[in-house]
Amino acid sequence: MNGKKIFAVAFACASVVLFSDVAIAGQGVKQDAKDAGHAVGNGARDVGHATAHAAKAVGHGAKEAGQGIGHGAKVVGHGVAHGTREGWDATKHAVKHVFGKDN
Repeated sequence: MNGKKIFAVAFACASVVLFSDVAIAGQGVKQDAKDAGHAVGNGARDVGHATAHAAKAVGHGAKEAGQGIGHGAKVVGHGVAHGTREGWDATKHAVKHVFGKDN
């Protein structure tokens, strides 16, 4: 073999070794990027679940507070209605008594 052929074979071998290392490193980078993507996706999903849980807790608290306020207003409304009715009955009775129509 002459020097040109030896150089060509050596260059071909070196190229194969160099590109195989690059290809293997490329696969490693590709796998690392894939793993990082999965980790980011999982983290984002966890944040989404936590946000949804917090929103539901706030929503349920607001609902319960609203129902409590509504129930309190209903009770007060009934109290006012009963008081008004009793006042009206007392006034009606007094007027009948004054005018002598209370039988």
